[in-house]
Amino acid sequence: MKKPTRWRFLRSLFRPMFWKIWKDLDRRKQPVRWLPEFLDNHREFLARGGEVDQFFPILYDYSDQAGSAHGHYFHQDLLVARLIHEANPSRHIDVGSRIDGFIAHVAAFRRVEIMDVRPLKETGHANISFLQADLMKEGHAPAEIADSVSCLHALEHFGLGRYTDPIMPDGHLRGFANLLRMLKPGGTLYVSFPIGRRAQVCFNAHRIFAPRDILSWPTGDCRIELTRFDYVDDQGDLHQDAGLEGEGPQLEYGCGIYSFKKIGPAA
Repeated sequence: MKKPTRWRFLRSLFRPMFWKIWKDLDRRKQPVRWLPEFLDNHREFLARGGEVDQFFPILYDYSDQAGSAHGHYFHQDLLVARLIHEANPSRHIDVGSRIDGFIAHVAAFRRVEIMDVRPLKETGHANISFLQADLMKEGHAPAEIADSVSCLHALEHFGLGRYTDPIMPDGHLRGFANLLRMLKPGGTLYVSFPIGRRAQVCFNAHRIFAPRDILSWPTGDCRIELTRFDYVDDQGDLHQDAGLEGEGPQLEYGCGIYSFKKIGPAA
């Protein structure tokens, strides 16, 4: 890819088409430094017999990579979908995770039942079934019905009202206990949420938790064991099977991905 040069840019100032589309580029916050590249490509396209009906320059793609392969959702969705594929549970239930991300990954290879406090239109895919439910309410979490349960980047919102859910300052704790309640003994819970140096409530967007906070949350009438901890750091990079010794990773706004095994009744 040719890099934009000052000479090419200055030369393009004398081309009438430059001024014709400048205002549109500025309005759409396009990187104008790539305008000479666009103009050269347009001229070559016409010279090779192409026909243009309208101008629609997309200039930021000149310097972008092939796509985005970092960040909380990219890593957690692929990682947990792989773990579920490997475990191959008879029945998997998801609560509140992103439909067009994680759920789409899982539904590509197996059935997944999803629960959310908000309604969902019919998806048209046989591998996805839906039940509207509020996992902060006791009666909405049947006991020991699933071999594995997931709740990715959702628990931090419980009880803040952002998604029409009722206001409950301890909504995340109620939700966590009910996620465990739905698991059969020996089943696995996959849960993720933002982690940072200290716990914070950013009302009403989300909560941020210290990495080890979840280890002291009430678990209802069961015992659990942390079998795996992964996290996404502040740069959007994934650290797999990282362990949770000491205080855990010290981040500003990362993503903790926890895998718990339900051992059985509380001692």
